[in-house]
Amino acid sequence: MTRMNVRDVMTTRVAAVRENTPFKEIVRVLVEWRVSAVPVLDENDRLAGIVSEADLLTKEEYQNHTGAGLLAGRRERTVRAKATGDTAGQLMTISAITVRPETSVVEAAPIMDKHAVKRLPVLDADGALVGIVSRADLLKVFLRSDDEIREEVVRDVFMRIMWADPTLFEVEVRDGVVTLSGELQQRSSVPVAVRLTRAVDGVVDVVDRLTYAVDDGGKSRGHRAIR
Repeated sequence: MTRMNVRDVMTTRVAAVRENTPFKEIVRVLVEWRVSAVPVLDENDRLAGIVSEADLLTKEEYQNHTGAGLLAGRRERTVRAKATGDTAGQLMTISAITVRPETSVVEAAPIMDKHAVKRLPVLDADGALVGIVSRADLLKVFLRSDDEIREEVVRDVFMRIMWADPTLFEVEVRDGVVTLSGELQQRSSVPVAVRLTRAVDGVVDVVDRLTYAVDDGGKSRGHRAIR
């Protein structure tokens, strides 16, 4: 089966700033590009970090703040340091989470979720910034047409992988929801077909109405064996 990769959905026209970009210029870029964060590039055009609205807002938060000083926790001391920063290099988050262009959309989504980020810089094999992929970009996979999804399910799932007789099953797709019906040879093939169909890019859900000719796995769970 074909998989949609980050390169297929990422934004290649990327707003970025330099490590020496001043605070006000960073704000201007964020506002003009209507983004909440931008990559920070070093003098060799390599990714140095990410500076976000949250990083900039620390200046307001701590402008008149008097805290615990040496008794403050590590995180608070880090935030305080950012609050005194005037350039992207001083304000940025250094440990930026990145992906490669060939990373699949399915792999990129849990990376965003795990690290609680809204976008990921995309770096090529040489470490150069080639794009940005956002949560909204990853959702583009669900814009595939029902006809495209059906064609891939029939061709790749049932005929190429399952070796199923196309006259014995039916695949219907409506708004990304795939309904599978008809007969497969073995009971054990049913959950495999459902799992593979669910993995097809753009599938929202799978309705399983498949039956089987031979029960090769013991008791049936909701599937009728055809005699």
